[in-house]
Amino acid sequence: MSPRRTADDACGIAQAAAVVGDWWSLLVLREIARGHVRFDRLAAELAVSRKVLAQRLRDLTEHHVLERRLYQERPPRYEYVLTDQGRGLVPVLVSLQDWADRWLLGDGTLTGHAPDDGAESRRVAALTGEPVPADLRLPGTDGRERDPVADGARATVLFAFPATGVPGIPAGLTGPQVPGGPGCTLENRQFREAWPAFRAAGIAVHGVSTQSPQEQAAFARAEDLPFPLLSDAQLQLTAALRLPTFRAGQNLRIKRLILVVGPDRTVRHTLFPLTDIPAAVAHTLTLAGTADRPADGGTTDGGTTDGGTTDGGTTGDGTAGSGTTDDRTAHGTAGRGPRQ
Repeated sequence: MSPRRTADDACGIAQAAAVVGDWWSLLVLREIARGHVRFDRLAAELAVSRKVLAQRLRDLTEHHVLERRLYQERPPRYEYVLTDQGRGLVPVLVSLQDWADRWLLGDGTLTGHAPDDGAESRRVAALTGEPVPADLRLPGTDGRERDPVADGARATVLFAFPATGVPGIPAGLTGPQVPGGPGCTLENRQFREAWPAFRAAGIAVHGVSTQSPQEQAAFARAEDLPFPLLSDAQLQLTAALRLPTFRAGQNLRIKRLILVVGPDRTVRHTLFPLTDIPAAVAHTLTLAGTADRPADGGTTDGGTTDGGTTDGGTTGDGTAGSGTTDDRTAHGTAGRGPRQ
């Protein structure tokens, strides 16, 4: 065995690349992290041949990155979900996205801002009409695991922010200041002041950041926030919705944005990038008041889009199709021909 091969055997990067270094494998993981866990929906989202998809699902399952979960007995059909090992790759996916947003799709500037016409803005705008995964739970400031979408509300406002200050810790010790990062305390206070109007309208408000639940809880107590803050420290929501981020020191922070989610879990409106926080909060109240109406369109940062409905068909992430290579054969009888 050559010295290089021996070195690869002891190299974590080489070993990881052997499992997930393939283009399709990474994209399969991206889609499963987004909540697309059934074969037909994966095939539709990726526009990949069913043979290639079946092989990648088999490989990832054999490496214990994914596991099959029975969701229908007659005929037997399976969905593919991340194992603990697979969930450990979610921060890797978000880091890859963050790197590409900065260095390939951006100009290399480290910033919490985003141009109106950039890739990040287009990606957030495309969330209109997309669902928030139903099995997603994030720890809240009350110590409970919470659904980001409030049950029984006319709408849920998810406002994401980079990071607030931590009471008792000087600002200079909580991490480097990055343009576009400051202003989180102001944003939370603006939503706190507007909370009575949101509550009267039957609209839930959830703040989201990648800070720890303990940091968020200390801030919420100090500011007497009437709504919960949710911790996405494990980047589950960030990966599921492909939210834009920036790196502050060793931490990935979500760029400031607002999503208005309807009672059917569908994103109805997006506001990004945010430059005028008070105006954005007022505009959000207006938008959220219409989010429980039939989804015939949505808005992105105040402009109209043609997104407002989900794009899943009956054979996508819902009921199974028939007569094709699908959830029944992806792990067992699909061909093992040459990989593409």
